[in-house]
Amino acid sequence: MLIRIVRLTFRPDAVEDFLENFHVNKQSIRNFPGCLHLELWQDENEKNIFITHSHWESEEYLNQYRDSELFKSVWTFTKALFSERPVAFSSRKIEEVTI
Repeated sequence: MLIRIVRLTFRPDAVEDFLENFHVNKQSIRNFPGCLHLELWQDENEKNIFITHSHWESEEYLNQYRDSELFKSVWTFTKALFSERPVAFSSRKIEEVTI
């Protein structure tokens, strides 16, 4: 499983546009083949900073999503709202520590 984290910093006046677009597209993204999990987080102090946290069956599935028309339309809309360049990285869980 691949874990994808993307930090998005928006112009303050663009936050509502981003949220509206995310809510319109979130089910399509979550239901995309290979997507196992999708969350949207908001920074506690900087309300214009969001993080998407998603789980993918593999890097191949993530790449299929990134090559899709869905991604292209969502990303084209989203990137016009940025105030800073996004930061993205992919990871694999090594260990989960429980009580």
